[in-house]
Amino acid sequence: MQPAHEHPAVEDWFRRKTFDASLLSREELARRKRSSGQSVTVCLPTLNEEGTVGPICSEIRSALIEETGIVDQLLVVDSGSSDGSIDAARASGATVHRAAEILPDEGDHPGKGEALWKSLAVAEGDIVVWLDSDVTNFNACFVTNLLNPFFVDDEILMTKGFYRRRIEGVPELVASGGRVTELVVRPLLHLLYPPLAGLIQPLSGEYAGRRDALMRLPFFTGYAVEIGLLMDLVEIFSLEGLGQVDLGLRVHRNRDTFALGRMSHEIMHAFFTKLERNGKAAFRDPLPEELVQFLPGAEGPAPLPSARPLVVRPPMADVLAP
Repeated sequence: MQPAHEHPAVEDWFRRKTFDASLLSREELARRKRSSGQSVTVCLPTLNEEGTVGPICSEIRSALIEETGIVDQLLVVDSGSSDGSIDAARASGATVHRAAEILPDEGDHPGKGEALWKSLAVAEGDIVVWLDSDVTNFNACFVTNLLNPFFVDDEILMTKGFYRRRIEGVPELVASGGRVTELVVRPLLHLLYPPLAGLIQPLSGEYAGRRDALMRLPFFTGYAVEIGLLMDLVEIFSLEGLGQVDLGLRVHRNRDTFALGRMSHEIMHAFFTKLERNGKAAFRDPLPEELVQFLPGAEGPAPLPSARPLVVRPPMADVLAP
């Protein structure tokens, strides 16, 4: 691979902490996992993913629980699906929790980050693997590739997946991140947070972490959960605890431009909030939570305001402390 960044420290990290798919065979991973005495939880956050969550859970159960014992616990944390996602996940062998019913005294907020945060309260594994539940070409290698670095590098606290994608109208596979990554997050990281500039796909929904470390991190409840976890991992631990690993090809549902705009606004809001809290930036006025987009209409562009409060959940270790 070419260097990730012109900064020597980032280039050095990229060279040492970028892992390819052939790191360990499935048999060797299973052997090392057994000898280490560590346990693994896989968790999928869901919201109306009836068509894909079942096949994903079935593959994990068959290939990684029954055949190899690499995975010890399979969880689905549902954020209020109105379709058959819960039934499909249960029928495929997962233990399903409704996010609103986990830690009910803590309340409930919408968003993927809320489901991930609450999953730590019911996850039993020493290593927790999180997977998006809308992937249509899921392979058990998504899980094993994310786990491999933990068993070859004792410094690793979190692994992020990167992959190739299919884009409508483009015949070849694309190795870049999504539109939010390439147009928003990557420029921000290069300009204002270079320690993470070597990440190929910082917003990927496939990642894994040591539960003890994850328990010490705060969580944004919405789309900003990934960028927040990455920044806090670097600030609380170090960049050395982060690795990235090749997951091959990934196919999933694409969002429309207006949805990506709302996602970008929330991620940027969280990014600048983290910079300010870490003493790396200062803003004269509070950052606005409302975004106004303009939708085409019969009488011309119509403003559509939207706002979702930026909610930060405290480290789960603080919540569960006696």
